Amino acid sequence: MTESNNTIGSGKSFKGFVGRLVQNQLFIPIAALLVLVIFNLAADPSFFKITLDQNSAGDPVLSGYLITIVDYASELAILAIGMTLVTAASGGQDISVGATIAIAGSVVLRVLCGTDSRPEKMQAPIIVAFLICVIVSALFGAFNGALVAFFKIQPMVATLILFTAGRSIAAWINNNELPIISDPSFGYYGNFIPGIPLPTPVFIAALCMVVIALVLKFTNLRLYAQAVGINPSSSRLNGINPQMIKFLTFVILGVCVAVAGFIKVSRLSTINYSVVAKDIEMDVILAVALGGNALSGGKFNMTASILGAYVIQFLTTTLLKFKVDSAAISAYKAVVVIILVVLSAPFVRKKIGELRKKITARKVKAAKEGV
Repeated sequence: MTESNNTIGSGKSFKGFVGRLVQNQLFIPIAALLVLVIFNLAADPSFFKITLDQNSAGDPVLSGYLITIVDYASELAILAIGMTLVTAASGGQDISVGATIAIAGSVVLRVLCGTDSRPEKMQAPIIVAFLICVIVSALFGAFNGALVAFFKIQPMVATLILFTAGRSIAAWINNNELPIISDPSFGYYGNFIPGIPLPTPVFIAALCMVVIALVLKFTNLRLYAQAVGINPSSSRLNGINPQMIKFLTFVILGVCVAVAGFIKVSRLSTINYSVVAKDIEMDVILAVALGGNALSGGKFNMTASILGAYVIQFLTTTLLKFKVDSAAISAYKAVVVIILVVLSAPFVRKKIGELRKKITARKVKAAKEGV
């Protein structure tokens, strides 16, 4: 009898552990990552091979699909930081991210090139170009934030303005020319610093993660954003200004966009206004959703969103590796979006919870009858 009770107790403990694991917000992105890892291991183990090669300048650099993933996911992870805060506070998403990246990158090139689109040397220090880019991008974020926070326009509708006009603004900034920076030092920020084999964007993303972790730890931004997203009226009664919190999250996203835009133009030392960061907003929103964050706002897990960004890039790289048509990749991601949105719907979550309780009750009843 005692042995049976111990068995039942062990079974309950294991089920309890599994239940807690499944309910953890990190479960979905980690599970998705494991599925991709297992698939690639089975299909082609060389996917995980990392080699030390030389780039065109003769510097040693690491290469391989995994390096590509952590490199290009850096931009997504940076953008996911800002998008998570916007989603949590406003209950909506910014669909102008890609267009604003084009504006930010265009500003960087305009400052560095001056009036000559093909300068022999840069016309301003890189740090000055970056700071001006941050200010301009934050202003555009403030524009979106003002429409949402003060004019009560739904986020997706408010950001549709820049989504439509942003790339035209980016082209206008440089007189519709395609500037090119010939100084190799500008390319360090989007590629490799000589002597360091890891891509520079990896370090930039890590720095952004550290900064947001410190901000969330030592300020009330997390609490306020969640409170506003859950119930703006109640948060106002508790002394929080919902409008300012929403406005601030859009400004923070604007800063994140500036960093991503700077990396984008640094990769090629030029820009193509119609192509740069095309459809990146879908990847960023998907990263937030994959992290288990409700797209309707409220509680959020920043770590899960960042992990979701790396999973999305893992998926993209896998699809490209197996020669899936680039035009079809968005369709695959759209399917993932549909699944996540359906699973995160309150009605579906309620039904899943009820089904889980019924299954647990039946198992407990069967165990008691067995005893």
